[in-house]
Amino acid sequence: MKILLIGYGKMGKAIETIALSRGHKIAGKIDVGDNLNDFQDPVDVAIEFTQPQSVVSNLNVCIEKGIPVVCGTTGWGNDQPAVEDFCKEKNGTLLYSSNFSLGVNIFLS
Repeated sequence: MKILLIGYGKMGKAIETIALSRGHKIAGKIDVGDNLNDFQDPVDVAIEFTQPQSVVSNLNVCIEKGIPVVCGTTGWGNDQPAVEDFCKEKNGTLLYSSNFSLGVNIFLS
């Protein structure tokens, strides 16, 4: 699988390590100061772990480009309905969770 990492902090680096160990390819890394709009390579999925002030723009760019996106950024809940509407309008794919830890998700089930 070809993965685009959006956010290359602690979580982005951890995802990279795990993905590479499982035979996946990191097709690109977008971090602070990089422009997601400039990324043109085909990918299977984008994984977005950034900051609340940039997440909506990142998600909208991925959706517009037809890139399925997994998002773990928190603090943007007020904008979530608009992003979901845009995703539906563009027939996009978005998986969002405020916490991807197995233990928390088992507890919430």
